[in-house]
Amino acid sequence: MAKGHRSQIKRERNAQKDTRPSAKLSYARVSVQKACFVLDAIRGKDVETALGIVMYNPRYASTLVEKLLKSAIANAENNNGMNRSNLYVAECYANKGPTMKRIRPRAQGRAYRIEKRMSHITIVLDEK
Repeated sequence: MAKGHRSQIKRERNAQKDTRPSAKLSYARVSVQKACFVLDAIRGKDVETALGIVMYNPRYASTLVEKLLKSAIANAENNNGMNRSNLYVAECYANKGPTMKRIRPRAQGRAYRIEKRMSHITIVLDEK
């Protein structure tokens, strides 16, 4: 159990909070593996290069990542007062979300399960 008063515990927790600008997309209808193909391509790049990569990537996940990247850039400019030209993608990752289970009818009265996977995609930016 944590020691100290409730307000002290909250103060310590908020002191450890990450202040880098970020954006998160929850319950994206794309699997983690498919999202990671796009995220691996932009990790560590500056935001202009990352936007160029994502814009011309034919994968479905790239449209989701593009909107998320633009949102993270807007958060950095408006909330943190950062300059767009100094930003780069510090972290980007996809975590597993819930899976929708569906049934596919098959021959001779059988039923196969179809799993429609979801993911939570996060992009964290930082200044050079």
